[in-house]
Amino acid sequence: MKLTKVWEYGTAICVSWTQVASAITLDLDSQASIKSAASTVAYDMMLYYTGNDTGGTPGNLPSPYYWWEAGAMFMTLVNYWYYTGDATYNNETAQALLWQAGTSYDFMPTNQTLDEGNDDQGFWGMAAMTAAEVNFQNPPDGTPGWVAMAQAVFNLMASRWDNTTCAGGLRWQIFTWNAGYTYKNSIANGCFFNIAARLARYTGNQTYADWATKIWDWETAIGLIGPTYSIYDGTSDTSNCTDIDKIQFTYNQGVYLFGAAVMYNVTNGSSIWETRVSGLLNASDIYFQNGIMYEAACEDVNGSGTCDVDQQSFKGYLATWMAGTAKLCPWTYTTIMNYLNTSAVAAAAQCDGGTDGTTCGEHWTAKSVYDGSFGVGQQMSALSVIQCTLLNSAPALVTNLTGGTSQGNPAAGTSSQDSADPTAILPPTNADRAGAGILTALLLVFTVGGVGFMVTGI
Repeated sequence: MKLTKVWEYGTAICVSWTQVASAITLDLDSQASIKSAASTVAYDMMLYYTGNDTGGTPGNLPSPYYWWEAGAMFMTLVNYWYYTGDATYNNETAQALLWQAGTSYDFMPTNQTLDEGNDDQGFWGMAAMTAAEVNFQNPPDGTPGWVAMAQAVFNLMASRWDNTTCAGGLRWQIFTWNAGYTYKNSIANGCFFNIAARLARYTGNQTYADWATKIWDWETAIGLIGPTYSIYDGTSDTSNCTDIDKIQFTYNQGVYLFGAAVMYNVTNGSSIWETRVSGLLNASDIYFQNGIMYEAACEDVNGSGTCDVDQQSFKGYLATWMAGTAKLCPWTYTTIMNYLNTSAVAAAAQCDGGTDGTTCGEHWTAKSVYDGSFGVGQQMSALSVIQCTLLNSAPALVTNLTGGTSQGNPAAGTSSQDSADPTAILPPTNADRAGAGILTALLLVFTVGGVGFMVTGI
């Protein structure tokens, strides 16, 4: 192991920090080098995972990591297999996704019922959508497919669209008792937009595309998408959404960038979505210093900063969604790959901490001077940007007409007690049906136990 960790009261405590001059070697001209680097970073990331320990709950990360970040981590591992072909973590990933999907397969599991937010559910829904698009291994027979799970998330989000204030939008939180319920933010609506666009592309159902457009229009009208395509964090409905918090984060920019790229694809290259993709990509330049990605809101370009546990993972999502954009919008390829390649080299150079010299730090702009930072977010961000440099060799993202094998169910999620709006139900089509899943099918595959952590969302 790279580090000696003590898991005490759910908190990882590093007790050995002797740094050695080992580091990760990354040669962008060699697929073998990239895959080797990605493998090392992925292995180190999974050292934090306790879901397959005795008494652990599949899909959960220990404190201080919130539930949404576990979903993001498994989304990253789906992409790890997609880019590298290494299936080492596929079974653990499938187990985690299925367990945390819950008994209704809508990512509203009982261990999160009190604290789950729209963005939390959204990240797990995007993980399922990713699994469908890359033809990740399907769930067992009798269990809903990845597309059906993403559709369940979509339908629940559609039922929560709130016209009582601000002329629409999703709230950050699902439940009234959670702090942030009055906040309508870009990441909750961005997850909804992202999932809607991707479902439109995968299924061909226009209803999803209409919702994606509706969400975009609302974000723009409120001012969370600025006139130069900057994505701002959120606004409060107590002021009818007239006060905009203009802090900017990489993951907000990324979630809309990829959603817009998908809409460009869905609309057969419409000029309006081309303009939006180009605008979002151009506005992303604030997150790069000398071509190297950094979290401008909380990182200093000189290699310091105060990013919290959540924010330390954000760069990985921008890298992932930039790569997806380059796949779907060829005119963005050169700009995006220049960003990804430069950032990947810098990220790998930061992976020279810990007792074996491969622990990844946070501040890529600090070059090879390890910053002493460590954690799931740092590993996930480095893994994402490194594996995305394999974009050229990765297959096309599939749909149900181009080789996709994941089955859907347009009515998924609509029987949940959380869904109060019957208009959220989409008409089923013959090409997009799946039978309802049953929990016992999963129990035949996975033996699990333990009690999940009750956590709050970002």
